[in-house]
Amino acid sequence: MEYRELGRTGLRLSALGFGASSLGGVFHSLREEDGVRAVFAAVEGGINFIDVSPYYGYLRAEKVLGKALRQLPREKFILSTKVGRYGSDETGNSWDYSAKRARESVYESMERLGVDYIDLINVHDIEFADLDQVCGETLPALVALREEGVVGHVGITDLQLENLRYVVEHVPEGTVESVLNFCHYCLCDDKLLDFLDFFTSRGIGVINASPLSMGLLSGRGAPAWHPAPAPLQEACRRAAARCAAAGYPIERLAVEYAVQEPRIASTLFSTTRAENVASNIAWAAGAPDPALLQEVRDILGDAFRLSWKNT
Repeated sequence: MEYRELGRTGLRLSALGFGASSLGGVFHSLREEDGVRAVFAAVEGGINFIDVSPYYGYLRAEKVLGKALRQLPREKFILSTKVGRYGSDETGNSWDYSAKRARESVYESMERLGVDYIDLINVHDIEFADLDQVCGETLPALVALREEGVVGHVGITDLQLENLRYVVEHVPEGTVESVLNFCHYCLCDDKLLDFLDFFTSRGIGVINASPLSMGLLSGRGAPAWHPAPAPLQEACRRAAARCAAAGYPIERLAVEYAVQEPRIASTLFSTTRAENVASNIAWAAGAPDPALLQEVRDILGDAFRLSWKNT
């Protein structure tokens, strides 16, 4: 496993990270013991970066992850969670980016996760917030927790790269230490490349998530709820079929591609199956077949870089 510096934080993250959203049953139902085994397989395979949120499964992901983390030495993992986006089975989505709720949320997450500090705390999906509130209220609350030693580092996450740049430009230097973006550095979209110089020139670490673009780049295909436009979904289906015909799963090509950019500290994937963890770790050690990669790009054609609004 390769390890890379996350900006100026001093943290060295595994190039492939474990995203714990699946532990909340976000994509498929799960048995909790399978989720715990997946976490163990990740750590045993050299993955040291684990990301979660109270929003995933409406607290369930943090609770299941906590069952695993309580059985692991604390020095074995770098833990990231989030504030701002919440919800429940009854109310669905809910958001609260106030300073008071941010502080409460950090302590609640630590209790669910069974830890006494968080390595990286993020403001979650800032496109749902008033960005000026994020700059003037949410982030200062997290910085205060950083100064108190409750959290190690502070970051922001969003699908929309422009929002991440806006916040970085409107807070004091050093406030934001990392950004997490998803579905913009994968086989069907590399928009993140347009922003890497901006972030890295400011010493801000970059985390990429969802190399399979939330299931678009998989043999099984995108789930019914996927918000991607129809032309992109159809192009990804054809690309997956071409990879299958070549005996080269598109999931493998996607993971190999996503971990190649050295300016990206870690790429997060999510699964509840230990065998899938092992496959992803093995794929991350390789490089994509250049001819097949070009074929996939040709199939995507005008659908390349088509995006969608977060939901």
